[in-house]
Amino acid sequence: MLNIILFGPPGAGKGTQSQFLREKYNLTYISTGEILREEIAAESELGLQVKEIIGRGGLVSDEIVAKIIEKKLSDHMDSAGFLFDGYPRTVRQAEILEEMMEKFDMSLTGVLSLEVPEELLIERMLERGKTSGRADDNLESIKHRFEEYYEKTHPVTDFYLERGNLHPVNGVGEIPEIFEHLCTVIESL
Repeated sequence: MLNIILFGPPGAGKGTQSQFLREKYNLTYISTGEILREEIAAESELGLQVKEIIGRGGLVSDEIVAKIIEKKLSDHMDSAGFLFDGYPRTVRQAEILEEMMEKFDMSLTGVLSLEVPEELLIERMLERGKTSGRADDNLESIKHRFEEYYEKTHPVTDFYLERGNLHPVNGVGEIPEIFEHLCTVIESL
C-alpha cells in the first residue's frame, strides 16, 4: 500500500500535484481543505465554524480533523493507498495520524515536501485568488496563513525528518516538471 503525504507551505502546489499523483498511482485522496470546504458548502454547524476559522486564516482543531480522517481511512481500506494533502498540519496531527495508521495496520511510505520560496508562493496565491474565488487568497489572510504555517506546521518537517520519512522536492518550475520530480522520489521509496 502506497501511503504518501504531500507537504509544503500554502500555495506550494499541493492540490495541483495531488490530482496527478492520485490518478497515476490510483490513490484515495484525503484533502482536509476539500473535506472542510464541503462542510462549509453544506452550511452544516461544523461548516459554519470552519468557515469563520478559515476566513481568518486559522487552523481547524486537531480533534475535528482527526475524526474526518479516520472515517475516510475506514471507508477506503480496499484502496491501493492514500494521498494526504494538507494533513498533518501540526506535530500533534502527525502523531494522531501515526496512531491511526497503526490502528489500521498501515505505514507511511513517505512525506514529499514541496520546496518553494515564500515570495513566489505569495504571488501564486494572489493570482489564484483572482481566478478561484477563494476567500482566503487575499494578502492579509495569506500573511496570517504563513505565520500559522511557520509556527505550527513547519515543525512537522522535523517530526518526519527524525523518522527518515521526509523527502524535499523542488516545487519551482512547470507543473509537469514538478510532477516528474515527485514521481522520481516515489519510485525510489
